[in-house]
Formats: sequence, structure tokens, C-alpha cells
Amino acid sequence: MKQLHRRVVVTGLGILSPIGNTVNDAWHSCVEGKSGIAKVDIGLENNPVKIGGRLKNFNSEDFLDSKEVRRIDPFIQYGIIAANQSIENSGILESNIDLTKVGVNFGAGIGGIDTIEKNKVLLEERGYKKVSPFFVPGSIVNMISGLVSIKHGFMGPNTSVVTACSTGNHCIGTAARSIACGEADVMIAGGAEMASTPLSIAGFISARALSMNSDPEAASRPWDKDRDGFVLSDGAGSLVLEEFDHAKARGAIIHAEIIGFGASSDAHHMTAPPDDGRGAALSMSNAIDDAEINLSDVDYINAHGTSTPLGDIAETIALKKVFGDSVPQISSTKSMTGHTLGAAGAIESIFCIQAINEGIIPPTINLDNPDSLCDLNYTPLVSTEKEVNIAINNSFGFGGTNSTLVFKKI
Repeated sequence: MKQLHRRVVVTGLGILSPIGNTVNDAWHSCVEGKSGIAKVDIGLENNPVKIGGRLKNFNSEDFLDSKEVRRIDPFIQYGIIAANQSIENSGILESNIDLTKVGVNFGAGIGGIDTIEKNKVLLEERGYKKVSPFFVPGSIVNMISGLVSIKHGFMGPNTSVVTACSTGNHCIGTAARSIACGEADVMIAGGAEMASTPLSIAGFISARALSMNSDPEAASRPWDKDRDGFVLSDGAGSLVLEEFDHAKARGAIIHAEIIGFGASSDAHHMTAPPDDGRGAALSMSNAIDDAEINLSDVDYINAHGTSTPLGDIAETIALKKVFGDSVPQISSTKSMTGHTLGAAGAIESIFCIQAINEGIIPPTINLDNPDSLCDLNYTPLVSTEKEVNIAINNSFGFGGTNSTLVFKKI
């Protein structure tokens, strides 16, 4: 990060996703091209959407106290559990570190909509006295950061970025800058979401954003001509970020280095990207400039790639705008996970880091009939082996918010 002098590395990873509830399980499913989308009971009468990407073989009470689970929304539960995974993976709690220099920046795109819906029913059916006293603290977005810091005694910056589907990337990027400028030595950063609720799904249906495909595993199909929207999914991703010398001094395992972060606005529309992809292109260019690398240095891009008709074309145009005729190899892991909204950037950052360390680019499954306007190398159907030294992760969100991270092998 050229404006800020301290190097930032990743020393811990944690994930909950429709394709696995540990980093190893999720990555193996990703490499093998396994879909995590399945039929789900949404609970809506005459509902045309009957699929989603929910967590499998998972119970929050296996990881958290049952009383705590009752008090907080599922997205907060997911965020805490993923954060704890990453903290354990990093080994920071076994090190003699200054807890006043450890912070948390963890967000969500929507937040506690499940808790909001349930308490609204209680209010209408049984009166205000039945609304939970934990309704507000148990549903607000910053409570992941709050509870993680409380649990572990982290007294550094305690923040939460909320930028729709860009949330995970923005949390990681701004947390990295907290370290780079000396505000913190360690940051736990990421995003979580559990928005597969009746009201949320009804809203996305009305917005014509969701796939109506009745075949779960074939529904998320970025850049395919038969794509008809994204598949709503749940999950969480967490990264432990650390100042390089701090990590080396305690003998930490370093997974990758964050060398660039870019952000921008489309300044165009509430939900639709501009046809020319100018905002997404600016975000990528800003990140590449921040990283001080050449375009030819980029080996892999984990694209936003949601499987929406407009979004996939706009991102393709943006990639060509930035890289010209030499666009690196791309894939969309959302073809397997679905779209986890505020968690997506963090989950996909983990996949970028795994691609760097394993030398494998995960596939875009279901890309059977490419759209003629989507004509790049999207790693169709199967993963490929390739040395990856530098990987980029794109996340774009409603409101025209764009974010890009650059990771490097170390």
C-alpha cells in the first residue's frame, strides 16, 4: 500500500459457506466444482424461488453458548464463529501481544433481518412487551465486531463497514489500512450474512434479482447465456490481518500479503451497473495503482460474477477496460457458493489466498453456453493448475459501491 508504509499480511483464515464450514472443506469443494445450492423451504405462498445456499450440517450451538445464540441474529453467530476460526488459525492468542493494538472490522450487507422479521410478528400478535430486550443489540451490524472484541479483550479499532455486497472487501481493505498507518498491529476483518428469510427473498424477487431456475445446482451460472439472476446464500468469512514484522516476530504462518486496495462509486443507479463498467474499472485500477504492480503481474481474478444478466456483462467490459487484450484468467466461485452478499468479499478473498498457496484456479461451473458478450477466460467447468503469485478479488454492491483487493504470495 504505497501511501502507507507498514506491510500487511494475512495470518488467519475462517469460513462458513454452503460448500463447507472450514477453510479446507470449502476449498476442496471449490476446486472440485461442487455446488452448494439446494432446494429450500422459503416459507412463502406461491413463491417462485425454491432454492438457496444455506449452511449444511451446521448448528451454532456447537460453537456458542445456547443463551448467546438465543440473543443474537444468525448472521452475528456466523460472523463470530468464522472470526474465532481465523483467530485460532492465526495463533495470536498463544502469543504475547498488546491487545490494545488488536482490532476488529466486521460487517454485513443487510444485517439482522431474521431477528427484525420475527420481532415484528411478536409486536403485532402479542404486543410491545413481547419484543425481545435483545432485539436491537442482537440485530445491528456492528455487533460481530463488538462481541468478538469483548470475547477476546481486543481493545483496538472496533468498526463495521456496511456497503451491501462490497462489505467484506471494504472491511478487509479498511482494516489493512488501519494496520498500515500504525493504528493497529492486528485486525480481524470480514463479513457475514444470513438473509435467506421470507421478507428478504420477497424483496429480491420483486427486484427481479434472483434466479428462478428450478434446478439448484445449475441455477448459479455466471456469464452463461441462460443465466437469470443470482442465488441468495448465507455464510461468513474472516481474515486475521497483521503487520509483517509483528507476524514474523511471533513466528506466525503467513498465508499471503495484501498489497493493494481500491474503491470507487458508479455514481449511476441504485441497483444497476453502468453499461460501460466505469466504476468497477476505476476500483480495479485504483487497487492496481495502490499495489504498485504492472497489469501483467496479475495471474488470477476472482470476479464479482453474480450470474445477473447486466452485471456479468458490465464486469466483462470493465475487465477489458483495465487490462485491454490481456485480461488474466478469471473465475466466479459464486457459481458454487451462490451470492452471500456482505460475506462474499471475505469468502472469495480466502479462495484467492488458497489459489495463491495451492497453485489452483477454481472453476466457474455451469458455464455451458457462454454469452457472446462475455468472451474472456472464465475457467469454465473445471479448475486448472497454474502458478498464482498475485490475485485480485472484486466485489460490487447496490448503491454503486465497488471494492477490489490485491493479494500476493509471500
